[in-house]
Order: sequence, then C-alpha cells, then structure tokens
Amino acid sequence: MLETIWYQGGSGAYLLKPLEALYRLLARLDKHFSLNKQVNHFVPVIVVGNISVGGTGKTPLVIYLAHLLKEAGYRPGIITRGYGGSASHWPLLVEADGDASLYGDEPVLMAQRSGVPVVAGPDRNADVDALLQPGNIDIVISDDGLQHYRLKRDIEIVVIDGERGLGNEYCLPAGPLREPKSRLASCDFVIFNEPEPHSELSMQLQATLIRRLNSDLKQPLSDWKGRHIHAVTGIGNPLRFFNMLEESGLMVTRHSFPDHHAFSQADVDFADEIPVVMTEKDAVKCRGFAKDNHWFVPVTAIVTSAFAENLLARINEIKSDKQ
Repeated sequence: MLETIWYQGGSGAYLLKPLEALYRLLARLDKHFSLNKQVNHFVPVIVVGNISVGGTGKTPLVIYLAHLLKEAGYRPGIITRGYGGSASHWPLLVEADGDASLYGDEPVLMAQRSGVPVVAGPDRNADVDALLQPGNIDIVISDDGLQHYRLKRDIEIVVIDGERGLGNEYCLPAGPLREPKSRLASCDFVIFNEPEPHSELSMQLQATLIRRLNSDLKQPLSDWKGRHIHAVTGIGNPLRFFNMLEESGLMVTRHSFPDHHAFSQADVDFADEIPVVMTEKDAVKCRGFAKDNHWFVPVTAIVTSAFAENLLARINEIKSDKQ
C-alpha cells in the first residue's frame, strides 16, 4: 500500500504529510543530538548508505569496496548493523561460515564474499572499536549507517536505485525518504544502481553464474535460458531480482517475502521438481536445509572506473590529515 503511494503516486501522500512533518522534526532533533555525541576514530571511516528505505544495492558495493581497498594496499574491515541477528550481546566478529540467524544475513554474506573482518552490532562506534582492537585494520567501511550520526565519518557514499529513484521525494511515511533529497548535496559520492551505465557514477549488478546451495556445483546462468524456475527472495527490492532472471531468459514464478525474512524449509519447497532460485543473501539462511534443486545467483558490483580513482585519491588526502 505505502510503496504504491511512494512510487506510483496518488492522493494518499498528501494525507500523510502531517506525519511527514513530525518525522522530519524528530529526525532533525536526533541528528542534532547525535552530532554532539560524535566519536572520532584514528582511521578513515567510509559510510555506504542511502536516503531511502528498501534495497538499493549497498551490500554488493561494500563488498566491491573491500576488494578495491585490498588491491590498493589497505587493510579494510567492515562494520554492519546485524539486522535480524538473534545474538544476546554485541558487537560480534562475524564468522564466514557462521549462522545467519545469529549474526544476520548480510553480515554473513559480507564475511563470505569480502575476505576481510566483519563486525556486527547496533552501536557503530562500538563496532569500530571491536574491529580495530586487533590492530590490523587501517580503514573502516560501514555498511549502512548514513543516519547513525554518532559515528564520525570521513567519506559518505550514497546508493540510489536507478529504476525507482527517490519515488515521490517525500520523507516517511508520505514517501520513501529517510532524509530530504537535499541531503545528497553534502555526500561525497552518489552512485546510481542502474541496468545500464547512464549516470556519471554508475553501478551495475553483474550475474553470470548460478550455484547449487548444497555443493560447489556452478553453471553459467546463460545455460538456464528457457528453464522454468521458482524465484524466491526476501530482499528490499525483489523486483530487481525477478527482472534480472527474466531478462536472462528464465521462466519465472515469483515468490516474494519481506526483507531479511527468516526462511524455513516450507518456504522453499514446492510440490514439483522445478528448481528453486534465490539471491545469495537468501541462500546464507537456507544452507542448513537445502536440497539439490536449490540454487542461488551471486552478483558482483561493476562501478564506473572514475569512482575508484576519485575515492582512492580522497582516502590518501584523509590519511595524510590524520597522520
């Protein structure tokens, strides 16, 4: 209902404008008090976030950044909220083969794909302290946390869904924005996650393989063209996943669940032999009960080359200032 108002229009947004005004007032107050409690850290901190609710592609970009920084000679680490995790205490160093129900799905995925230390927890400053404690990290990437203003950051990167954009450009609950559109002007980089590279800073999610959950078997996604599948996902923007599969030539029956859904075996078992295909984020929660017909499609962020050059130059400036 709300997403229809946000992205397709209608008079409902105007009815919610009084609540939007209240939300914006409370958000400004929270930002004011949080900025007064900011904690500085002795290494550069990069925040990757968005100003809208829902999935925009932050996690693949964080993984891309981890590899980029390693290749540039840095020793990066990642902090993340751990949303959906059931741990009784935080922060936690995430194990790559760990239980997604304990840490959350995105932390486990990032630990598996990034090859760098990942710490999860709701207090971003405590996460940074835990990450830096061993003494081998020289730059921090924060997965989300753009609105966590107690975390002092050196670089802000915002990801925007190039297809859905900012919707009606109202703040919650009248629209999808956590902060007004004007917030983008103060961010260092604004990257558009779009099917084709049209924007100055553009990112595409490349999918070339499909992998079986319960083994190391992998196949070219192109080999699945024309096959019927059940597409199952619990991500912020399921349409992006469904459209990607259909554009790859697969015949898709769609099954959508809420973001960060705690999957059970019943959610991915159907009364037929048709393969079940999900995202890599969903797969980390389904390995314990996966069968031979359960598959996932990993994606890799491909980013405009100018972004990497400008980001590394900016980091060099920041490190010089911190010395």
